[in-house]
Amino acid sequence: MIYVTVFLRYFEVSCRYLVCRASDTPHAAESSSHYLYPNLEEFFSARYMSTTQPFSVIREVSAEATDRGSFGRLTCLDIFRGLAVAGMIVVDNPGSDDGAYWPIKHAEWNGWTPADFIFPSFLFLVGISIVFSFSNRLRRGDSRKEILLHVVWRSLVLIAIGLLVNASPIVGLDLHTWRFEGVTQRIALCYLAAAGMELWSSRRGQLIGLAACLIGYWAILRFVPVPGYGAPVRDIPFMDPNRNLPAWLDRKLFMGHLYNGNRDPEGIIHTIPAIGTTLIGVLTGHWLRTGKTRAIKAAGMLLVGVVGLAAGLFWDRWFPINKNLWTSSFVLFSGGFALIFLAFLYWLLEIKQWHRAWTMPILVFGMNAITGFVADSLVYGPGYTFTAKGPRGVSLPWHEAAQAHLESFGLSTPNASLVYSLSAMLFCWILLWLLWRKQIFIKI
Repeated sequence: MIYVTVFLRYFEVSCRYLVCRASDTPHAAESSSHYLYPNLEEFFSARYMSTTQPFSVIREVSAEATDRGSFGRLTCLDIFRGLAVAGMIVVDNPGSDDGAYWPIKHAEWNGWTPADFIFPSFLFLVGISIVFSFSNRLRRGDSRKEILLHVVWRSLVLIAIGLLVNASPIVGLDLHTWRFEGVTQRIALCYLAAAGMELWSSRRGQLIGLAACLIGYWAILRFVPVPGYGAPVRDIPFMDPNRNLPAWLDRKLFMGHLYNGNRDPEGIIHTIPAIGTTLIGVLTGHWLRTGKTRAIKAAGMLLVGVVGLAAGLFWDRWFPINKNLWTSSFVLFSGGFALIFLAFLYWLLEIKQWHRAWTMPILVFGMNAITGFVADSLVYGPGYTFTAKGPRGVSLPWHEAAQAHLESFGLSTPNASLVYSLSAMLFCWILLWLLWRKQIFIKI
């Protein structure tokens, strides 16, 4: 029980860090597009923006408010986001790093697993939210400069949150190895870049930007020599794990602060193609805002998604699908998956209107995603830092001790690891449910 108490206390402190004060009088959105997560706040918390506070907690608006406008609220985006948060927690918290089932482990280098689709799905949803946000704010009379300044502020806040999460559990933090790069840091940079494209370019410009990100990144990795190693293909293998330009630059800037010791999956250079992933979401947002029928919208997303999957697999022969380097083939492949999955959810929830009790547990994650991200850090941070006694009395990190105890009950290594992952997800879900039941949603 003492561990549970410590977790709950740490969760409370983290939330207080994110929250300046509570607001009990939310403002209804001013236009129908507002219900499609018009800004990064809605991407994380799926609530409604009408405050200048840097952080706040707001309560659910009335059901009548969501009936306004021609677009209505797209439940499929909440569900997509919620499934991504749940998947993130399961993948981040295995009992055994090596013994977990294949679908919930990231590919070590080239290739892919279902777990690799989670992060690009978040960026894809960010892109969709940008379109609806900016359209709504420009219609209200906000200038592009005002919107950009707001975007810059949010990006800085996201970077700060990422640094805080990287420090989890804070106790015993070594400043000499504190990781600077991370998931929310990359989201912040992609959000900033895609926001600029949305504010000052057309859809044609965004398509050109997407192509430039993908082709330009391939050219950088293929032709630019790596200092100290030589030219790819001629002197070193193409996309060698440690002898590539992104890894070299990350070592040059952040040596000692990298996720994998000498490279980082959220490095500087491979943020370029990640911006491309976000632009796919931006283009999808424009498609969803057209006046076409819902059936045509779903069919369009499905068709382009299939093309994206095929293009990614085709390019994989020369530029392998690789999440660690976020290769251009990975952008097309994961973007294709995101489009197909969103098309399925759109058909299920917006066309067939199959809203049932099954959506509620997922919405708990989807409507408080930034809190879910912080809650996740409260599990994996202590899980890899603090120690406990294993079944043989040996001190082990928490997750390894739990894995050993589960295996001592007769579970196989993959099953024991899965039980631990699902327990971590349940723990985070309970924390978010405590907010859900009071209709409290944290946003930035």
